[in-house]
Amino acid sequence: MRIVVAPDKFEGSLSADEAARAIEAGLRRARPDAEVVRLPVGDGGAGTLAAVLAAGFERVAVRASGPTGEPVDAAIAVQGASAFVEMAEASGLRRLPGGVKAPRDATTYGTGELVRAALDRGARQLVLGIGGSATTDGGSGMASALGVRLLDGRGGDLPPGGAALLRLARIDTSGLDPRVAEVDVTVASDVDNPLVGPQGAAAVYGPQKGAGPDDVLLLDSALRRYARVLAADLGVDLADTPGAGAAGGLGAGAIAFLGASLRPGIELVLELVGFAEAAAGADLVITGEGKLDAQSLRGKAPFGVARAATGQGVPVVALGGVVEVAERELRAAGFEEAHALTELEPDVERCIAEAAPLLERLAERLGRAWSSLP
Repeated sequence: MRIVVAPDKFEGSLSADEAARAIEAGLRRARPDAEVVRLPVGDGGAGTLAAVLAAGFERVAVRASGPTGEPVDAAIAVQGASAFVEMAEASGLRRLPGGVKAPRDATTYGTGELVRAALDRGARQLVLGIGGSATTDGGSGMASALGVRLLDGRGGDLPPGGAALLRLARIDTSGLDPRVAEVDVTVASDVDNPLVGPQGAAAVYGPQKGAGPDDVLLLDSALRRYARVLAADLGVDLADTPGAGAAGGLGAGAIAFLGASLRPGIELVLELVGFAEAAAGADLVITGEGKLDAQSLRGKAPFGVARAATGQGVPVVALGGVVEVAERELRAAGFEEAHALTELEPDVERCIAEAAPLLERLAERLGRAWSSLP
């Protein structure tokens, strides 16, 4: 029996790799003869870097600028000419000193430094995961780190942050790192928000980053000016482009300065870690995450795994901390069945605290239930 174990993280409890190891341990107690392939995954957001590293990529340490300029110890993942950059490593909410949010001033400069580190390692295919950002600067900080100048009406360089874009007059790309043109960049994002407007980066995601009503109005106005200057100087009209508002407008910056395309995160990650090859000829795929709910069926990691596995005719079972999706919906999404830790322990807080041993037990039970497979 060949089983591919491909979970996402269990938020607040286990990384994707830790979840995969717990599931493998339980399966081996039930089926010691089984061949188990661990392939932790992510949807491009925070935590995906760890999954990519667990799949065999090399970790490259990078000293980068945090969202408010302080140095942070970050990392990227590389394998041959491929690289994965997680923007949250440098520009994420978790990198804010003391957790103090800076909606007007936070910058993606550190993300640009991570991209530059990937270029230094010879990357020719780069996947940029952009969830969990602390920023609303339209990717202007990233562009600055790669040699772009954002200038005010007097020809001076703008300070970092989204608010400063309100004074943007001109964008000078003459100093953009020439290696950018040689790299195929794809952004892993499941967000289709435009850059500006009521569904834009500032209005929808600004409050999560500490923006009050006045901040939202200012940042949206700043991003509108940014969009106008991008159109005038670079010939790219991104104000209403779906996905341009992802990660505080980093989607727009990646399109404008890196020539990036946007794709669903889980699809990119599955390609990056070689899921199709691992699932070929498998008898069963097991996926999961902390909470299987309606959001899980809208493109999150377990749904992407199920779609990819069923496309190869392999049955898929999901394991979660809790399962809030009806069996009918699960089957329509490609899952044979789903099981929750709460089947073993009704107290959700204990499920969070004891996720690993409970997940082991649940996987052992699953292994025994599927023991009729050859």
